[in-house]
Amino acid sequence: MADTGLLEALLRLLEKVDGGIDSQDVAADLGVDHQLIVGAVKSLQALGEVISAEQKSSKRWELTGEGREIAEQGSHEARVFNAIPDEGLPQNELMKMPSGKVGFSKAMSNKWIRLDKAHEGGPRVFKTVETIEDTVRDKLQLVQKGLSAKLEDKEKNELKKRKLLSEVGSWKEKKFKPYNFEAMGVAADCGHLHPLMKVRTQFRQIFLEMGFTEMPTNNFIESSFWNFDSLFQPQQHPARDQHDTFFISDPALAHEFPQDYLERVKQVHSEGGYGSQGYKYDWKIEEAQKNLLRTHTTAVSARMLYKLAQQKFTPVKYFSIDRVFRNETLDATHLAEFHQIEGVVADYGLTLGNLMGILHQFFTKLGITKLRFKPAYNPYTEPSMEVFSYHEGLKKWVEVGNSGVFRPEMLLPMGLPEGVSVIAWGLSLERPTMIKYGINNIRELVGHKVNLQMVYDSPICRLDS
Repeated sequence: MADTGLLEALLRLLEKVDGGIDSQDVAADLGVDHQLIVGAVKSLQALGEVISAEQKSSKRWELTGEGREIAEQGSHEARVFNAIPDEGLPQNELMKMPSGKVGFSKAMSNKWIRLDKAHEGGPRVFKTVETIEDTVRDKLQLVQKGLSAKLEDKEKNELKKRKLLSEVGSWKEKKFKPYNFEAMGVAADCGHLHPLMKVRTQFRQIFLEMGFTEMPTNNFIESSFWNFDSLFQPQQHPARDQHDTFFISDPALAHEFPQDYLERVKQVHSEGGYGSQGYKYDWKIEEAQKNLLRTHTTAVSARMLYKLAQQKFTPVKYFSIDRVFRNETLDATHLAEFHQIEGVVADYGLTLGNLMGILHQFFTKLGITKLRFKPAYNPYTEPSMEVFSYHEGLKKWVEVGNSGVFRPEMLLPMGLPEGVSVIAWGLSLERPTMIKYGINNIRELVGHKVNLQMVYDSPICRLDS
């Protein structure tokens, strides 16, 4: 749709004339591109019987670059004539002038000058008339003013032959490049997925191929009970300190918990049970009620395992990919907000060997084959292992995940049958993305320092199998 102001201006012009007006003249009067006028005409035609228009093909003349120069400074022959003094000018000097060769030839044809070859100082050029009329310049100035109709066709063709005029619209004389129907079109402007989202899609596809079910992760705010207590993490653990966790001030506390389960969690923490002596401290509901930004998606896994325990047990494989928050010191490999990928498998008789096997299978599908496992400590897994991968960009081993077998003190209070083991592992989405795209600093991937051109240029993520 054309600009409303342009439509109104066009209609006002049409009101002032009888018999119509040429669109080229309208473009000149309004000082706009001719194509904008064409668009305005089509817009008015689309409204109904507002205006009528007919298409005409016409030719018009315009000055070339050399023609514009002559219209301003005079023809080559006129410049040569004006450069010759009364005593004449050596021919070799005249030929050194910018307009010398062309101007000399044309001035000789017009009989404005003569050449004395017998002159004692060498060939010399003299004027043969007192004054001249620069008709070439005059004709070009007429065309420049839009008065080309005052010139005869012969005069126009002569100027065209001298490449001072060009005929606009004479397309039949042009040579066109053959149209290549196999050529790719110009890429359409569109949105682009961030590299994190591309890798996330691949991770999700891998989990689904391995038979996992995705867990709901739409609650960024979690209670300390599900984030820590249900995982058999003691209330005095350093991870629960404000230096490591973002606590929520409003609402500060959660109030809805499964009471029977809460009492069993309290007992295993403070008194022990299920073959464990517990932590032997005074467990407080006030600490468990504190709301926070979840520090891991394992809180979601705890909710899902508790839900699983409330029905007849069947083996399950769960996964989740979503954001978590930790009060970290920012550096090349750490952010305060990042994505955690988590896998959970629950079945009878699972061991550390099953965990290592599924980790090798999982990471091989990601194209990460250089793996190392290191014993570690987690309050809610025993045994526990950190997973390392070699980063070719940083030239060092980088931690890409954590893993372990959930402790009985976590599973049995939920109501899961004895003999059921749950193996789990978690990793960030950012570090594998950095490895895949060769990014050495995580702040170049996420945050205010990200170069948006990187998002545009990043290729589709295909994790090597």
